[in-house]
Order: sequence, then structure tokens, then C-alpha cells
Amino acid sequence: MTMTRQDADPMRALKGLEDARASVRLRAALALGSAPDPRCVDKLVERSAVEPEFFVRDMLTWALTRHPVSLTLARLVPEVHAERPQARGQALHTLSKIGDRRAWPAIARAVLADADDEVARSAWRAAVVLVPEGEEPALAAVLATQLGRGDRETRLSLSRALVALGEAATEALDAAATDPDPHVRAHALATRHLLRDPDAGFASAIEEAKRVVALGGSGPEGR
Repeated sequence: MTMTRQDADPMRALKGLEDARASVRLRAALALGSAPDPRCVDKLVERSAVEPEFFVRDMLTWALTRHPVSLTLARLVPEVHAERPQARGQALHTLSKIGDRRAWPAIARAVLADADDEVARSAWRAAVVLVPEGEEPALAAVLATQLGRGDRETRLSLSRALVALGEAATEALDAAATDPDPHVRAHALATRHLLRDPDAGFASAIEEAKRVVALGGSGPEGR
């Protein structure tokens, strides 16, 4: 995508974010990221909270990562607790892309258990990126409280987050593998299988886990 001189004007680009045409909004976000201007950070965050098109939201996130971290963090962290789910989710997604661990205190337990599945998934991804060294087991224990939740995509997202924590997630998964809820047990077993064999597919791992649960077990350690 090429930019004209008009596109590079930040005030003109800001107006473009309000255009009814997604292609114009996309070009505007590209312009704002290509020529970062501190005056535009607020508007980029505000637009992220309401933008209906995924690819435009993705460009808005990229544009925000191009601005000074000191400005973007100050604006994004409060959004993690916004009323609108999309505002929360986009803020978390952008924080994960920025990757500055100073945002970690915003990833509270309540955020990781957000009632909206999309927001929770963004929180899990952000948490894995932002967690300080040494706090991975504690994060895994909180993430494990969400095992068994949601549809296949939600469960897969959680499994990926736990697997990304590596061995730090082992204790939490072992404990969840004995949970009285069969859905939690199956999800924990499938995730533990993926942790040990990253090349295994989630679908086959979850089916094997369901079979083990149906037989009354909790995996090799529980038999």
C-alpha cells in the first residue's frame, strides 16, 4: 500500500479514521504509524475500541507500537478495565505487541478471568508475554482456574498460553488433572500432553484426554 503526501498529514489521517470506508480507515492507520505523532495516541486508542474491521484494528495496533512506550502504556493500561469488551481486548492485544513488562500489574486475576471469551483470550496471550521472570508458576496457577472454559478456540488459546509457560505450568496442570469436573480434567490432560509433545494436535490430544477421563483416570501419573 502506498501513501500520498496528504496521507502523511496526521490531522488529515485522524479524520480518515472516522471514514465509512474501511480502506480509507486502513490507509489512515498506516499513515499514523508511518509518521508517529504523540498527539495521535489518544485517537488511535479510542478508535481501537470501536473499529469493526479486524484488519483495520490490526493496523491501529501496529500504529500504536510505533509511538513512544511512555505514551502508549499510560493510555492503554486504563483501557484494560474499560466497560466495552472490545476496548479491553484491543488494549490487551496491543500491550502484548508492545511487550513492555511495566504493563504487567494491569494483568490482574480478574482480567485473566474476564467474562468475555475474546477478552480473556487476549489477556492470556498478554500475560504470557508480560509475566516477570520467576512469576510463571503463579501465572500458570491462575490460568489453570480457566481450564474447561468456553468453546474449542477458547480452550485452545488457554492451552497455548499454558504451554508457552513451559515447565512452570506442570504443577498447575497436574493439580487440574485431578479436578472433580470432567471438562477441567480433560482440558488439563490435553494441555499437559501438548506441553510434553508440542507437535501433537490439540484435537487428538483432547480426544485422548476425554477417553482417559471416561475411564476414570488422570493420565499416567493418576493411574
